[in-house]
Amino acid sequence: MKTIFKAILNFIPRPLLIRLSYIIRPILAIFLKGKTYTDPIDGRSFKTFLPYGYGIQRENVLSPSTLSLERHRLLWLYLKNKTNFFNDNLKVLHFAPEQAFYKRFRKLKNLGYITTDLNSPLADVKADICNLPFSDNSFDVILCNHVLEHIQDDTKAMQELYRVMKPGGWGIFQIPLDLKREKTFEDNSIIDKSERTKIFGQYDHVRIYGRDYFDKLRRIGFQVNEVDYTSTLTKDEIEKYCLIKGEIIPLVTK
Repeated sequence: MKTIFKAILNFIPRPLLIRLSYIIRPILAIFLKGKTYTDPIDGRSFKTFLPYGYGIQRENVLSPSTLSLERHRLLWLYLKNKTNFFNDNLKVLHFAPEQAFYKRFRKLKNLGYITTDLNSPLADVKADICNLPFSDNSFDVILCNHVLEHIQDDTKAMQELYRVMKPGGWGIFQIPLDLKREKTFEDNSIIDKSERTKIFGQYDHVRIYGRDYFDKLRRIGFQVNEVDYTSTLTKDEIEKYCLIKGEIIPLVTK
């Protein structure tokens, strides 16, 4: 299983993976049904989750039903329990929409929900994050998760995110974050895909973010709250939902 998943992740283009997953997902959910782990996004339980990872694979992290990873389940719990996302009338911009969320967010009648990306088949608007086709102060909420590590000019991307967010608006900008690293590392001379996977953790990542990520967002103009939502959960809940203890949710406001 582990070898098969590694081959699929590394050799099948992501847009095609998204389409194929709609066929494979129901089969996996039935095959792995159990009571050990629960996906809070749809409430379904399984005897195990699936492995996932481009370089070093992480075991027991990918939900068979929603295809959510640890960060998606953490974000769902936070949005559900600590924000107005599911209740208030909000205009939302969602970058590179994740399958775990896409249809669920689309169905929420309180949201004016717009998705955007350059390549995703789930995007309403095909757009470059560094040159967005939206007016200033357009969105109450922006979700931009595990996107910025792919962008060469992340400063420009952050400036665009700030520009299109309404004053008083908020967003969540998750990234792969190495909390042990003070400074972000990037090296544009590394172009080999296997070398990028080895150094950055994924072949299409261009940097490893350190704790200075939060200060960079602050320099753009955002107020930043480094939220450790797992600190409010029990050990049993963290294990049940297969979360990463101590994972930080970057909550930004304008």
